[in-house]
Amino acid sequence: MNPTQSRASNVAPVVIVGAGLAGLSVALNLADQVPVIVLAKRHLSEAATAWAQGGIVGVLGSDDSVDSHVRDTQDAGAGLVDEHTARFIAERSARAIEWLVGQGVAFSEDPDGPLGLHLTREGGHAVRRIAHAADATGKVIHDALLEQARQHPNITLREEWMAVDLITNRHLKREGTPRCHGIYALDMRTGRVETLATSAVVLATGGVGKVYRYTSNPDTATGDGIAMAWRAGCRVANMEFIQFHPTCLYHPEERSFLITEAMRGEGALLKLPNLEGEAARFMPHHDARAELAPRDIVARAIDFEMKKHGVDHVWLDATHLGEAFLKEHFPTIHARCLQLGIDIARQPIPVVPAAHYTCGGIVTDLEGRTDLPGLFAVGETTYTGLHGANRLASNSLLECVVLGKTCAERILHAVTDDPLVLPPWDESQVEDADEQVVISHNWDELRLLMWNYVGIVRTTRRLERALHRITFLRSEIDDYYANFRVNRDLLELRNLVECAELIVRSALMRHESRGLHYSRDFPQTLPTSFPTVLTRMARSAEHR
Repeated sequence: MNPTQSRASNVAPVVIVGAGLAGLSVALNLADQVPVIVLAKRHLSEAATAWAQGGIVGVLGSDDSVDSHVRDTQDAGAGLVDEHTARFIAERSARAIEWLVGQGVAFSEDPDGPLGLHLTREGGHAVRRIAHAADATGKVIHDALLEQARQHPNITLREEWMAVDLITNRHLKREGTPRCHGIYALDMRTGRVETLATSAVVLATGGVGKVYRYTSNPDTATGDGIAMAWRAGCRVANMEFIQFHPTCLYHPEERSFLITEAMRGEGALLKLPNLEGEAARFMPHHDARAELAPRDIVARAIDFEMKKHGVDHVWLDATHLGEAFLKEHFPTIHARCLQLGIDIARQPIPVVPAAHYTCGGIVTDLEGRTDLPGLFAVGETTYTGLHGANRLASNSLLECVVLGKTCAERILHAVTDDPLVLPPWDESQVEDADEQVVISHNWDELRLLMWNYVGIVRTTRRLERALHRITFLRSEIDDYYANFRVNRDLLELRNLVECAELIVRSALMRHESRGLHYSRDFPQTLPTSFPTVLTRMARSAEHR
């Protein structure tokens, strides 16, 4: 290691949990000065970032402004967006795009566009301000940053390593101000839980989409960071606001393939499958913005029409855009649908809503700081106030880049040169047991009850039923965790049930309908509202 690249040879590494855009942004902004370890729960390519099709916001055009972007963010967020946060991030959007270009990201070009980039428009945006790489923006960004990380001598990338829990004062039997001192992590290739002493831990684990039966998220989206921070005593907020993407492909062989919002931005129309012509369109009856309304409105409209007409999907019709246009602007969607027997240039696409984005999470400031010193968080796993009650399209990637940089800068001010000796993982009271069938059954039950009882439209009775069943499931899972050797499935299930309870408790606290939270018992939106902030109540301490 080049000594000029690290602040001190005895500095413990910064451990970043998650190898998506948030984690890699922090890593690349840190690594010139401190050693960094990035943990990827599966393969490095399997982060949610790589699944993002649409793009990233950049306030770049002459017809655009920071004020306009802030207004659109606030409108989508249904009165719960923190204006200071939205402005802070919007003001840094152009620099974020420039930084990504400098990292080798090849956005779609337009010689007449700002910075030579082609900008598209998505639902909720007043103008074209979305920088993109055709319809595979996330993958192009992720591939470029991953390559930069692989080449950096101060970054160690570890695949198939899963964070188990944060090491805090409790583990050290230490009084005084609580602090995060390190992390326990499972090396899935050896089955051993290792103890990692750290200068700081950054949670960049993404959202909790896998708590639902149908989701556009990858298998990694099990709420690990939110659950770990909650267990360590951090606040979480706005967990009731789970964004359901309106248009995921409905197909027996593919239930998690996203059909980007940019397709509606370019003119694709939502239609009912059992009607013809203009009568088949339904969005103009739900909102004046029709197909370009914010996601919560479009998802609820689709859900309403499916139930009203007794259909299991609706159509997204882009045939009028022409084959050449579709191949140029949406090559990934065109190719994947063609593999499944759907020619989108000649046939409408069957689509349904699916759980897509977690708008709440760990409470942090604009430098990624949590309630626990030594612990930081960035990206979808956090609540910063940006997304309010409903995330505006393409704000998520922007938040990762902007706050990834500010988080790294704050960590560099806080790094210490005196890492502690931490206790090893305690397996003295556990045994090997084949509980895989039980874990799989509980996993399926949890995801189905969340889909049925805590979905797009909610009632108090359904939420209470869900909470009752979740409480029982959690006691079973806690027993497995306390008595058996851990594996990835058990750890993910433990985190999912923790997050499911947070979602339901938050939803029960909100006695109104707002943004992504719609309750039949409280259909009105209150004149004034506030974030739903949960503080952990004491539970019996786990033995490890």
